[in-house]
Amino acid sequence: MENKNRKTFFMFLMAFLIAFFIVSFVEVLRSSLAPSGAPEIPAASALEGTTPGSFSDLTERVKPAVVNISTTKTYKGRTLGNPFGRSPFNDYFGDDFFNRFFGDIPQQDLKQRSLGSGFIISNDGYIFTNNHVVENTDKILVKISDGKEYEAKIIGTDAKTDIALIKIKPDNGLPTVEIGDSDAVRVGEWVIAIGNPFGLEQTVTAGIVSAKGRVIGAGAYDNFIQTDASINPGNSGGPLFNMQGKVIGINTAIVAQGQGIGFAIPINMAKNILNDLKTKGKVTRGWLGVSIQNISEDIAKSMNYKGKSGVLVSDVFKGDPADRAGIKVGDIIVEINGKSIKDTHELLLTTAGLHVGEKAIIKVIRDGREMSFSIIVAERKDKPETALTQKSGGYFGIHAQEITKDMAKQLGIAANTGVIVTDVEGGSPADNVGIQTNDVIIQVNKIKIISLKQYLAEISKAAEKKNVVLLVKRGNVNFFVGLSVE
Repeated sequence: MENKNRKTFFMFLMAFLIAFFIVSFVEVLRSSLAPSGAPEIPAASALEGTTPGSFSDLTERVKPAVVNISTTKTYKGRTLGNPFGRSPFNDYFGDDFFNRFFGDIPQQDLKQRSLGSGFIISNDGYIFTNNHVVENTDKILVKISDGKEYEAKIIGTDAKTDIALIKIKPDNGLPTVEIGDSDAVRVGEWVIAIGNPFGLEQTVTAGIVSAKGRVIGAGAYDNFIQTDASINPGNSGGPLFNMQGKVIGINTAIVAQGQGIGFAIPINMAKNILNDLKTKGKVTRGWLGVSIQNISEDIAKSMNYKGKSGVLVSDVFKGDPADRAGIKVGDIIVEINGKSIKDTHELLLTTAGLHVGEKAIIKVIRDGREMSFSIIVAERKDKPETALTQKSGGYFGIHAQEITKDMAKQLGIAANTGVIVTDVEGGSPADNVGIQTNDVIIQVNKIKIISLKQYLAEISKAAEKKNVVLLVKRGNVNFFVGLSVE
């Protein structure tokens, strides 16, 4: 019995040793096969650009260059109006009922006061703010960070971008902001706004850049930075700072029905017009001399254009820079001075930034070939708007007729120019896309139309291919329309 137990013990011991040997051998083999010098897994590190621990140091550094602006506007008003306010008399006798009886009451000057913000860009007293803060005002008072007040005068304004340059005469040198680069701003980065909301001086709010290049319908040069840093009435004209303490925008607009949505003018836009504001009091903008429109899918298909960006030249003004350089109707502008042009809005912004007399290199696509033209930029005068609202139109549903000499004279066009649209069938492709009676079709697929016979021949060819590009004249404006027929 004892021998049996001893034998069992040795068997378990041998099994254990064998198992241990096998495991050890596998581990040694695995280690020998693993690549040498394998990097260790790095420890998690904090992401660059996370929430700062405190805005205090930044605020203390930039705050002295931010100013509060109060303005006064005088207008005429009566000392006495309807003593009963709005009454049934107004409904029956009109709003001027009381004026008939009290019309000889003398008028008194009434004063309207408003508040805004601004920031000092030079130690001799030049200040950026919004045009709407100082527009049509009689008196502008600027309060600087030490509490001193100075009367300011307007040096230059630009209503199209809502930017104004004003100046005070300080007793001593003033603290100034550092101007940043709004093109380098990234969505999601932290920003702070400083201003005078609701008359609460030197208010600081913080948030992030929510979006760039916002178009909100304020004007042709919309290109706003959107932020959720609180912006309220009185913040207008104040600076939007990045975390390096550089101004990247001018706080301008709010959305009344929304919270956490504010808009700032990119500071690069202000930098581009600063010299004009300072030396001329107004802004002179570049002019190429073309009408343009966005390229719809139908137009791109009809023109066999494979690109995803660019704008279509729908008219070239005779004698203007583009005409002198050789750009033609139907060219697709894809680049200006090395900058890609995505759409009409981007071309407007780019052209506005060109200086009068500057040489600009315009790259176009013509009949599938890339071509470059050198243009000497002219000054934009009271020209028609260069960007047209995109409307597509075309063949089916259009009824046209020959243009007589009398009609050509009435339309202000040369004889043998196109055909006139006499009717558009309701619900037709042409109707759906906006072709109108009295539109003049002057080209069909880049073929100049001089008669109704020629128009019918060309439009019938286009119908077989089920797509067409027309050049249409409406009033004084030419524009392309494209249509594909299923």
